[in-house]
Amino acid sequence: MNTAGGRLLRTAGICGVGSCAPETVVTNDDLALRLDTSDAWIRPRTGIGERRVAAPETASSDLGLAAAQRAIAVAGLSASQIDLIICATSTPDYPGSFPSTASVIQDRLGASHAAAFDLGAVCAGFSYALHVAAQMVRSGAQDYVLVVAAEVMTKILNWEDRNTAILFGDGAGAVVVGVVDFGGYLGGVLGADGSGGGLLCVSAGGSRTPLTADLLESRANTIYQNGREVYKFAVSIMGDAAMMALAKAGVDSTEVDLFIPHQANIRIIEKAAERMGLSMDKVYVNLDRYGNTSSASIPLALDEAVKEGRLKRGDLVVLVGFGAGLTWGSNVLRWSMEN
Repeated sequence: MNTAGGRLLRTAGICGVGSCAPETVVTNDDLALRLDTSDAWIRPRTGIGERRVAAPETASSDLGLAAAQRAIAVAGLSASQIDLIICATSTPDYPGSFPSTASVIQDRLGASHAAAFDLGAVCAGFSYALHVAAQMVRSGAQDYVLVVAAEVMTKILNWEDRNTAILFGDGAGAVVVGVVDFGGYLGGVLGADGSGGGLLCVSAGGSRTPLTADLLESRANTIYQNGREVYKFAVSIMGDAAMMALAKAGVDSTEVDLFIPHQANIRIIEKAAERMGLSMDKVYVNLDRYGNTSSASIPLALDEAVKEGRLKRGDLVVLVGFGAGLTWGSNVLRWSMEN
């Protein structure tokens, strides 16, 4: 424990992790059958080779539920022990998160004692939610917080727009944050620049621009991205956010054992690693197999890294995400879990 303002603070950390991805795989060659593109064009520019696509009847909560169940099991807990569920998603089950996807997951888990809410920061959503969860546990407000990041991004794509259709996939990841006896959450930073909101957005379907037949016809309810400007923003912010989080945690980038960035573009990831002075063997990348799963990308990669033995107790791990809003966040942890 440590203190802040004379109050004792508990040590919060991740004690369970899980993930889930749809079974259907769509390769770059599959996309080339319907779009003017090719694997030779997509892979060098993005690092993506394939992505997972959810079935028409599958919602974010379906993927999120499976990931949550796995994380709770790894933590050695029951659903009744969860005090709070935070679901980071930009593709909620219902419009306006009404009801919240977190509430849907809470009911299906049987976590009857848990409060639940959705958090919207798009691709930076997991970094935001993890930061909030850690503060909740540290302060004593909650003992166990379940963070779920679940996305079915392919449901809000214009499959005729090759600029966005090639980028995104579906998936979910979850972690349980609780009191740990070693390591834990060392610090994090969150940020936003709303002036860039129009660079990456779904422009119709909200209270600002309700859907009409004409807007549906023009696909205004699907993802729009100014790729060039988003790339410039991401290259600048990813490494900087990670370095700011490390400084806040009181550790140096030379101490980093594993860097898990948002899986959006391999060139952006390489630039962030370069900014941190890290070789790529210290960077976890699964972009080639999943594409950009928005808020789910970091916890999905984290779960895979744990399963592959890339993280061991005592390792310093840095997470960083960026997304629409524009938003960004980075988290630094001393890994608490045993292999």
